[in-house]
Amino acid sequence: MAALTLRSVRELLKRVGFATAPRRHRHKKKWAATEPKFPAVRLALQNFDMTYSVQFGNLWPSIRVSLLSEQKYGALVNNFAAWDHVSAKLEQLNAKDFVKEAISHWELQSEGSQSTAPSPPSWACSPNLRCFTFAKGDVSRFPPARPGNLGVMDYYLMDAASLLPVLALGLQPRDIVLDLCAAPGGKTLALLQTGCCRSLAANDLSTSRIARLQKILHSYVPQEIRDGNQVRVTSWDGRKWGELEGDTFDRVLVDVPCTTDRHSLHEEENNIFKRSRKKERQMLPLLQVQLLAAGLLATKPGGHVVYSTCSLSHLQNEYVVQGAIELLANQYSIQVQVEDLSHFRRLFTDTFCFFSSCQVGELVIPNLMANFGPMYFCKMRRLT
Repeated sequence: MAALTLRSVRELLKRVGFATAPRRHRHKKKWAATEPKFPAVRLALQNFDMTYSVQFGNLWPSIRVSLLSEQKYGALVNNFAAWDHVSAKLEQLNAKDFVKEAISHWELQSEGSQSTAPSPPSWACSPNLRCFTFAKGDVSRFPPARPGNLGVMDYYLMDAASLLPVLALGLQPRDIVLDLCAAPGGKTLALLQTGCCRSLAANDLSTSRIARLQKILHSYVPQEIRDGNQVRVTSWDGRKWGELEGDTFDRVLVDVPCTTDRHSLHEEENNIFKRSRKKERQMLPLLQVQLLAAGLLATKPGGHVVYSTCSLSHLQNEYVVQGAIELLANQYSIQVQVEDLSHFRRLFTDTFCFFSSCQVGELVIPNLMANFGPMYFCKMRRLT
């Protein structure tokens, strides 16, 4: 499996010139003392300018300035707190629940037209998620979350676009759910907020990141749920999950490690564009294909998987989805179908700016009026 995928990924790397240094920055290894000492954030921007200017054309300057500007956040209401009281406080800040607003707006439009388009429930959005955002163009900030009367934090501040993969997963009551790359924990928390998980396996290979996940669960989830059988936290190699628990889960979220584009432009710490991590960065598409393939193998026939990244790169997005589907068809005779998510673009266009030319899946692109993302997500159904 690895050899076949590695060969195909290397061909893709050659085709798109992923992470190739400009000629003026090249140097001979034996002259290491003359190697340019650029910070990782600068190397990231150079890489993005080379690759994304080609991928996005005239859109890139707008995306670029948005990525370099302050990010916008949403407030995910904690349903384990006094959620109605919390929602009222957030409304007083002139923030709105973008999920509720979008569905209500769509329902009003459907009632006023003769359209036979399906209503949001038939699209199987995950239920019970409340996330407040400020309107487009409003750069207000939410105050830091505080513990409420029930002993847990009132809300969780996150990139609101990060909620879209969880919404797209379409959880149903009593689902058995896997979050394959769960840390630092925002999407795991959102999965629990739906109230649909009969059991939730939250996994991440990094023990330091698992510690962050445990901290979030401790701050937001009541002890009786944390200590019960509903949530299981593990630190296994996600690439092997198909062998460990194959054909087991109703819904699987595969939010893979990626170039984390916004983080890479702002933070030196843990930046994947450090020169010492060049090989790791170049191997990301291979790792992503392996993780997605493992997530699909862990899913029951008929179950659903959502793949997501916080990268703009089609090499880490559409190419990975297509590569994993081919891999399962060729090596396991398993058929996987990509689900149409264009309704998500229409449903949430008042909150997010979407790229309209993805081959498969949907991509939220940063925009100064709605500076969320990047966030790519693609929903798949395992047929056999």
